[in-house]
Amino acid sequence: MEFIFPQNYKFNNKLFGVFDYSTIILNVIWGLFLFCFIQLFFVNISFKISFFTILFLPVLIFSIVGFNHENIIYVFLYILKFNQNKKVYLYQ
Repeated sequence: MEFIFPQNYKFNNKLFGVFDYSTIILNVIWGLFLFCFIQLFFVNISFKISFFTILFLPVLIFSIVGFNHENIIYVFLYILKFNQNKKVYLYQ
């Protein structure tokens, strides 16, 4: 069976049809960084769990939902490009 996609359709490979692979890699790297940081500096297990949840869960939710269904990596790139090329436009 052959499917015909329109030329303006953006085809991305996704895990389970929901998650982009680049977003999953970003989440795994952030989670590993937090895990290593928490293991080095904290001793209490309940504090470790709560600290990891507080710092990891918002990033995970934003990466799944996104900003206006936009990939979180692209949003960070847009913000970075804007901060590098700040210009004020005044229309009169």
